[in-house]
Amino acid sequence: MKKRVVLLLLLLALSLAGCNLLPDASMQDRTVSDASIWAMDTQMDLRLYGDTDGTVMAELTAILNRLDHSLSATSPDSALTALNESGRTDDADVVYLASAAQTISAQTDGALDITLLPVSRLWGFGTDSYAVPEPAALDALRDRVGMDKLTVSDGAVSVSAGTMLDFGALAKGYAADLCRAKMEEAGIAGILSLGGNIQTVGTKPDGSDWIIGVQDPDDMGRYLLTLRLSGSASAVASGDYQRFFMQDGVRYCHILDPKTLSPVRGSLRSVTVVTDGGLKADGLSTALFVLGREAGIALWQSMGDFEAVWIEADGTVWITPGLKDRVVEGSYQVIEP
Repeated sequence: MKKRVVLLLLLLALSLAGCNLLPDASMQDRTVSDASIWAMDTQMDLRLYGDTDGTVMAELTAILNRLDHSLSATSPDSALTALNESGRTDDADVVYLASAAQTISAQTDGALDITLLPVSRLWGFGTDSYAVPEPAALDALRDRVGMDKLTVSDGAVSVSAGTMLDFGALAKGYAADLCRAKMEEAGIAGILSLGGNIQTVGTKPDGSDWIIGVQDPDDMGRYLLTLRLSGSASAVASGDYQRFFMQDGVRYCHILDPKTLSPVRGSLRSVTVVTDGGLKADGLSTALFVLGREAGIALWQSMGDFEAVWIEADGTVWITPGLKDRVVEGSYQVIEP
């Protein structure tokens, strides 16, 4: 399962529209380069500073295209499809993500579950044939799902018969981590919007912070909150308003609750996680949306290594205290430590 995440990068959006973010007098010694590619079923926009010969941009696009293929649950010759069909693979990317998923699932009391692909397809996500399934059809899949159905051992991943994995909740975050490492190694600063997963690296040429916007779930042209990010940071949002269908007046989003095998239906419209790693932010944003605000706050209090924004159905915005000094604009309430 996976979301089309709902963070839009304000500065990158402006630059791609041809506005005033090309180097000014204070930036003349830094080459700026932009690229947009389609990968992992979404548009990915990259802006780099200092990549004078285009080498790093070429390496980043190669990483994204490679992962687009190897981690696809629909491509017939991807490494992930090979696992889903044969029950085992030693592909390094798949092994790494499966192990990371086990860790995040354990941390979140099972709220992150990468074995829900058959369930997601039964609801119509990924097929565009949306419908609320019969309870019996859902029950028939219960023996095929659950994080206990996969094993990571001796450099390989194996799954039980009929179990199928989907890295939609992790793949773009993992891609962001690989790109960030490549940029840091090369000494290149920049900002990436990988389908809405935001990754900043280094600093802007003029020394100012990066600015991102947290989407209003009811108005795609409006932001409820804008935040400053500095250095290398990841920001990822999960919500119910990008991929969903309506039936009998009820909204069914693509994010599934592993306990009910049904789309999450609660008081939240979105959760945004800000932390130091793309994969962690990606997985936690999904898990926190599944958990709901109260359980999500309890998780934040116990882990203490990420910041978060919760947006309720009534428009109330809650933030963790660590984000208070990063808010540029917007109304919010601060979670008590």
